[in-house]
Amino acid sequence: MIEQSKISEIKGVGVKTEKCFQKLGINTVGDLIRYYPRSYDVYEEPTAVSEVEEGRVMTVSGAIFGRVQVSGSRTMQVTTLYVKDITGTLKVIWFRMPFLRTTLSKGGVITLRGRIVNKKGTLVMEHPELFYPAAQYDIKKDTLQPVYGLTSGITNNAVMKAVRIAMEHINSISETLPGEIMERYHLPDISQAVHNIHFPKNKTDFHTARNRLVFEEFLDFILSLRQLKESNVKLENHFQLEDKKEITTFLQALPFRLTKAQLEVWEDIRTDMLGPHVMSRLVQGDVGSGKTIVAVLGLMLTALNGYQGAMMAPTEVLAKQHFESIGAMFLKYHIPLKLELLTGSMTAKEKRDAYERIERGEADLIIGTHALIQEKVVYHNLALVITDEQHRFGVKQREKLAQKGTAPHFLVMSATPIPRTLAIILYGELDISVINELPANRLAIKNCVVDTGYRATAYRFIEKQVAKGRQCYVICPMVEESETTEAENVIDYAESLKEELQGIQIAYLHGKMKQDQKDEIMTKYGNNEIQVLVSTTVIEVGIDVPNATVMLIENAERFGLAQLHQLRGRVGRGACQSYCIFMSASKSKETKERLNILNQSNDGFFIASEDLRLRGPGDLFGIRQSGLMDFRLGDVYQDAKVLQEANEAADWMMKNLSKEEITARLKQDNLHIL
Repeated sequence: MIEQSKISEIKGVGVKTEKCFQKLGINTVGDLIRYYPRSYDVYEEPTAVSEVEEGRVMTVSGAIFGRVQVSGSRTMQVTTLYVKDITGTLKVIWFRMPFLRTTLSKGGVITLRGRIVNKKGTLVMEHPELFYPAAQYDIKKDTLQPVYGLTSGITNNAVMKAVRIAMEHINSISETLPGEIMERYHLPDISQAVHNIHFPKNKTDFHTARNRLVFEEFLDFILSLRQLKESNVKLENHFQLEDKKEITTFLQALPFRLTKAQLEVWEDIRTDMLGPHVMSRLVQGDVGSGKTIVAVLGLMLTALNGYQGAMMAPTEVLAKQHFESIGAMFLKYHIPLKLELLTGSMTAKEKRDAYERIERGEADLIIGTHALIQEKVVYHNLALVITDEQHRFGVKQREKLAQKGTAPHFLVMSATPIPRTLAIILYGELDISVINELPANRLAIKNCVVDTGYRATAYRFIEKQVAKGRQCYVICPMVEESETTEAENVIDYAESLKEELQGIQIAYLHGKMKQDQKDEIMTKYGNNEIQVLVSTTVIEVGIDVPNATVMLIENAERFGLAQLHQLRGRVGRGACQSYCIFMSASKSKETKERLNILNQSNDGFFIASEDLRLRGPGDLFGIRQSGLMDFRLGDVYQDAKVLQEANEAADWMMKNLSKEEITARLKQDNLHIL
């Protein structure tokens, strides 16, 4: 069996299962081997009943107390028992498993592992894995079971089984790192690392394997950047640009003055674009710092000189938002530029018409999503490319967009606050500008960190804000068991919230919805036809509804601090006071310490550095938390030390290997299965 073999060649993968794998982007055996677990079930020492925490998967061990009961309808029978240890008694329920009554009625000691939920003020373990007799648990104790991202029609066991069979048929994976690098950084060989990332025997195996794969991922990324910088560094600026008085008039007409930091960054951009070399610049600015207006000035300078500018956003919602807000601004201030929107959900005819206008030069500024880099898009004279929220785009996508013009100027916008030491590595080919102050009219967001006992009070607070004409977000975390239950989680929460907040328009939003559904919901929310939006982190990036004043984040302990700060940035965008409520089900001292940082500060750069300080290498058994840069495994906060080591290794390779050797390495796939 070789890497290019179809997934259907694996025993047990039929036509239906193959289609499910294809939905996950798995077409070949090689794809499957690279489909790493997104988290792990860790079978730890049982917890005392008195110490179980809402929202967590936990293990308890104790005696069956009282009778086992079965209730409910024929289609939904609920089996209930109570388990007791020396610290207390815990209610346990199973759905559609009435046969357990016969098994468990004999009594005795039992071990259970399941999620703890709050049912009418009482903590209950719901639908747990059962170990009876209790000694059966010892076999799994201290092991890590892989948990894969799933889609409808495929189970975790099916993925695990397919991976295991594939690994058994692979003799070895060719080594991709120089021996000196492996020795210097104590890295295991690639075959061992790939096997242990899927099936680690213990935590040490997991960390060693993950460290090797993250190191290699970072190394290839940094080497790509070095090559990009070498090819870009002396590119001549072929665009004949000059200052335009319309920009000065526009700035004077605005109802606000740009901050000192905004003006400094605009001067950096202007100097680059009028200078002898092509611009490659990153603008880093905290949420709400006013990056968009600076980007608009760059687009205006480009288009008023007769060239085209393109701005790529990570989501259709954000692309449409930019298109509408920039269009309205140009209309209001009489800026004679034509905007074009280009997104994946447009009809074939709409796209064809847009392509024609772009190619003929009738569109001055093109705003869109990944549709901007499709082969069918031919630009008339593209001189400036802006990517918004850079961490959603890879280097190759940026290169592809840049190739649409004759070495256009490149501007990258990011609201993700990365400590400068890491930013220099991650954006090695870019000059860096920072907008480090907020507009003067922005009120600081008021924060509070609370436990789940505060939920009723939070709901009453939301009611009061809605009564004042304001709007609110409620964020639910990703559900751990399966990607497909993400939607159910949000839907269930929204339904229960409708009972609590009667008379208020409530809707939900999640990543599995169709684009037109998402657009409809966001349009209604933007028009205040929806007052409370229950959502997953799909709203994390760039959504701008100035009337939204409350952000309630459920299970805040499940998010990284940087991501929580991004979510908080969806409020505080208007003239009214805004509030963020971080609700945590965790009682741990470490969680309280982490969340308290958000309680004390709205400064994203401070929060990012604290996030870096508090995250230990052994505290996480998911693959990554922040999602920054879209690495498959790596997390630049959690793996900051590995990132710095990979940077050192890249230095060594650039000095000791030829350009041809490095290029060959980057052209080959990460894994070569012999």
